Amino acid sequence: MQLEVKKQILSANDQVAAQNRARLDTIGVLAINVMASPGAGKTSLILATADRLPREVRLGVIEGDLASRIDADIIASHNIPVTQINTGGSCHLDAPMIQTALDQLPLQNVRLLFIENVGNLVCPAEFELGAHLDVVVASTPEGHDKPYKYPGMFARADVVVLNKSDLLDVFDFDVAYFERGLRMVNSVAPLFVLSCRTGQGLDAWLGWLLDQLDCHAKPADASS
Repeated sequence: MQLEVKKQILSANDQVAAQNRARLDTIGVLAINVMASPGAGKTSLILATADRLPREVRLGVIEGDLASRIDADIIASHNIPVTQINTGGSCHLDAPMIQTALDQLPLQNVRLLFIENVGNLVCPAEFELGAHLDVVVASTPEGHDKPYKYPGMFARADVVVLNKSDLLDVFDFDVAYFERGLRMVNSVAPLFVLSCRTGQGLDAWLGWLLDQLDCHAKPADASS
């Protein structure tokens, strides 16, 4: 019975997610769902990316947290349109939450939308939001075993970012071991090893991201 209820919840969520995706496609917005454990550097990655994006790529952000708007205030201080979702205890965002949040952003002026999910490596993997791409951020202080312990999250990733590369030696982080675990569940997702603090490796990440934007043409571009 519990399994059937869960299927019904996920099915209803997926319907709203499809509506979200269709809305974003209509106006030419590329949406990226950023997932990670708390403290891995989701907000840092968004800000480091924003600092390096071409001026014409206008950014918007949906911030998801259990409580507070600390990260949203940080994003807003960089003059980036942002709206906050407080889940009140829920360990993930869902499609209806995103549907409401989209109404609170100036989407007509946004080309790239980051959705910062609640810090968690389990629940967010189960709920579609309507985003085009799923980014999983790991970090060196967490340890190199995360793909082995949380295969579901890494299996659904379209791209994996290993943040805080400047601390690899400090934490004896084995990048090869981490990547072997990733490839056991996901053979295709690019892996970018970088540091949002020092900027190391960010150019490769940004190049990949700009390629995704080029592939996701705005409606006017697609018809020309």
